[in-house]
Amino acid sequence: MHRLQELVRLHRLGTGAREVARLLGLGPNTERRYREALESAGLLQGEVEAAPELELLKAAVLKHAPPATPPQQTSSVESHRDRIEALQSKGLRPKAIYDRLRVEDATFSASLGAVKRLMARLARERGPREQDVAIPVVTEAGEIAQVDFGYAGRHWDPTTGQLRKAWVFVMVLGHSRHQFSRVVFDQRTETWIRLHEQAFRFFGGVPRTVVPDNLKAAVIRAAFGVSEPGCSLNRSYRELARHYGFKVDPAPPAAPEKKGKVEACVKYVKSNALKGRDGESIDDVNAYLDRWVMEIAGTRTHGTTGKQPLQVFEAEERTELMALPSRSYEPVTWKKATVHQDSHVVFERRMYSVPWQLVGREVWVRATPATVAIHFDDERQATHRREGKTPWSTDESHLPEQRAALRHRSRSYWEERADRLGAEVGQVVRDLFESDDVLSQLRQVQAVVTHLEKFPVERACAACRRATHYGSVSYQAIKNILLKALDREPLPTPMTQQTLWADEPRFARAASTWTRAEVSHERH
Repeated sequence: MHRLQELVRLHRLGTGAREVARLLGLGPNTERRYREALESAGLLQGEVEAAPELELLKAAVLKHAPPATPPQQTSSVESHRDRIEALQSKGLRPKAIYDRLRVEDATFSASLGAVKRLMARLARERGPREQDVAIPVVTEAGEIAQVDFGYAGRHWDPTTGQLRKAWVFVMVLGHSRHQFSRVVFDQRTETWIRLHEQAFRFFGGVPRTVVPDNLKAAVIRAAFGVSEPGCSLNRSYRELARHYGFKVDPAPPAAPEKKGKVEACVKYVKSNALKGRDGESIDDVNAYLDRWVMEIAGTRTHGTTGKQPLQVFEAEERTELMALPSRSYEPVTWKKATVHQDSHVVFERRMYSVPWQLVGREVWVRATPATVAIHFDDERQATHRREGKTPWSTDESHLPEQRAALRHRSRSYWEERADRLGAEVGQVVRDLFESDDVLSQLRQVQAVVTHLEKFPVERACAACRRATHYGSVSYQAIKNILLKALDREPLPTPMTQQTLWADEPRFARAASTWTRAEVSHERH
């Protein structure tokens, strides 16, 4: 309409139609239609300086040339309007709604474009909602820091000698817009916590509130609104916040505008500092980032504040940050785990035992650099050293009493254990191990030793002496000896030559009764 004001002014000056069209950048036919509409309304005459109001110009044009009616009055998805509105209210985008309708209604034949047009019309009819209004937030110095990750391409890992996916971590102070940036290879909880510590040391203080995204390293369950349960923070992140004294205020899910400062910073880092650096060593990239933050990002004139972030930080925000704690932070990692059938939980590729009664239950693992503690129902059940020579850390008291020893498979262990019961038991175990040159006798030995340990040493040794005497040293034989109390019976006395011929044989004839002829016959 403002161009039509100029059209009226030019015609009142006596400018020709072609010249008016050229000066306003209109086609001759367009200029003519507008001129005729305004002339019929009597708006082309009058004082040059007295330009008609825009409302009068608009009314004259619409009266002379009302907008054309579209050939199709009814949308092809109008019959699905209620369903589309319901899905749109749940946050579904046009493509998702289109696919949902195709699956749910076999007769649906409209196009994706029709769904998009209807949704756009519904948005115009509804008008802006309260939640659509962006409220500018004025952040006091030292009050807010926003944090987020952004994909940073693939970079060289000197440790593994490979190209790996990388992410850039950014923490930006809301008042000054001064930032800390670091490229890493993962978004694990341990990495998340370490980056926070590095950022606080970089700033020389701690902001009162940190606004993270809803990644699992920070937020286990996001919930917003009066009717929803409270947000559940990652327990490791909660301990970090308690140590440094800051509050955590997670951004709502799928609402990047709620942390727009860090979103903009991540884009800036990716498009400036990291642009064209794919394939470079992560150490070189981070060394460059340290300089870039101070020399480029910190000294630029910020588009919103109109000031240099580093200058504002030094002048206004540094002194408003909370002081760093005097006591260094011991990193703590919490992780939920399930107790396996072997009475162990898995954490960082190592197995740690817990009381066997917790098999199948969910427990919490609290790990520091030195220890791993397992909690159930808010009570600590076990504590282990985090490092070890083997992947297993087992406390035998956590295993069933009668079965704990079965985890040992070395011959020396069972021989030493048998020797503690007595020499006879030790000999039986060695005989068992040597009884078959192919088939392992470990299970037989385990059964024998664990069974004998239930009896007094005297009975265990006596049972082994009896089994050895009769040449039957199997588990079943020893078990039967003890079951029938045969170990209490004396062993038979060994027969000797003297014992055999002590008395005269029953059917033998005395030598004096033999005749000379009988003796001569026997000799021949």
